Amino acid sequence: MATPETSVAPALKKTALNATHRALKAKMVDFGGWDMPVEYPGNGGGLIAEHMAVRTGVGLFDVSHMGEVQFRGPGALEAVQYITMNDASKLKDGQAHYSALLTPRGGFVDDILVHRLSENDYLLVVNAGTTDSDYAWIRSQVGMRHGIHVNNYSPYYSQLALQGPRALETLQKLTKVDLAPIKNYWFTWGTVAGIPNVLIARTGYSGEDGFEVYIPADEATSAKMWDALMDAGAGLGIRPCGLGARNTLRLEAGMSLYGHEISEEINVLEAGLDRWLKLDKGDFIGREALKSVQAAGGPKRKIIGLEMIDRGIGRDGYPVLDLEGREVGAITSGSPAPFLKTNIAMALVPAEVAASGSDLLVQVRTSQVRAKQVSLPFYKRQKK
Repeated sequence: MATPETSVAPALKKTALNATHRALKAKMVDFGGWDMPVEYPGNGGGLIAEHMAVRTGVGLFDVSHMGEVQFRGPGALEAVQYITMNDASKLKDGQAHYSALLTPRGGFVDDILVHRLSENDYLLVVNAGTTDSDYAWIRSQVGMRHGIHVNNYSPYYSQLALQGPRALETLQKLTKVDLAPIKNYWFTWGTVAGIPNVLIARTGYSGEDGFEVYIPADEATSAKMWDALMDAGAGLGIRPCGLGARNTLRLEAGMSLYGHEISEEINVLEAGLDRWLKLDKGDFIGREALKSVQAAGGPKRKIIGLEMIDRGIGRDGYPVLDLEGREVGAITSGSPAPFLKTNIAMALVPAEVAASGSDLLVQVRTSQVRAKQVSLPFYKRQKK
């Protein structure tokens, strides 16, 4: 007698630091198919403590689930230019910028970072949950071009993010590389914690100063770097930080998240990310669609910032209403803001609602909570 087939969910992917997180009693969650720490409770820890450590001291994140795709060869720049919205021809060796892979309609395949390693060598850092689909998209668009090799090196990299006003002070203890002259969105290589050939990038996703270090993805090397960073920051208030704090930090800083403020259905102009959109650089995927949107008077919808006036938290997906109670949009991301000590959200609403600047209502379960429109970002760090 035949037995019915049962579908078995694929095993969660694990970073090289999975055992380290579990030893620290991290609360683990399924994040886009990865077994990742959302927070580290206990010993006065948890999401709020982690968030505050990054705003006031230093925090350490395992972001090894992020993907890395490398373009090499004399056709590398031309290919990067065609599949991304920013102008990579402006990058110098050792420089990075924010960009995106776009659909022909001007929506997002993914938002990415582009690093210029050398004249014919570019490293794209992509989001974890979209790494495989991003790589397939890239291969389908430019993979068959002459003079270029496109490779997915994601399994070979561990990436640790050290974020906060004391990040430089922490990392400097572990390397002879002079970190202070590295500007935001620039990178270099050096020996860190005795590990050679580490890519050291001054980027981040928290609204604070910080560095990412890229190292081989074996467990021994990854754990060695994690432990060295935690030891170096021991007197500076360092905390291990999970994806929960990463989300509240980026929201306070008004940074977009794929699947929330940006998606295939939300275009660059609606998302308010046009400062990184270079329509005059030449042909690229999505360019004509976005030029048409501009020619027609601009986007019909806009991402806005909201701060709750009444008590209540606007969570992802909650309806947004005008003051007459008509539904006009939805929350794309919302949570308490631990550092600002208020409740904030980003929402997608009609352009005329955004332009009015008027107060709005958020449907929080059975209550309608009043919110005021505020400019983004909610939080901006003080530059020294």
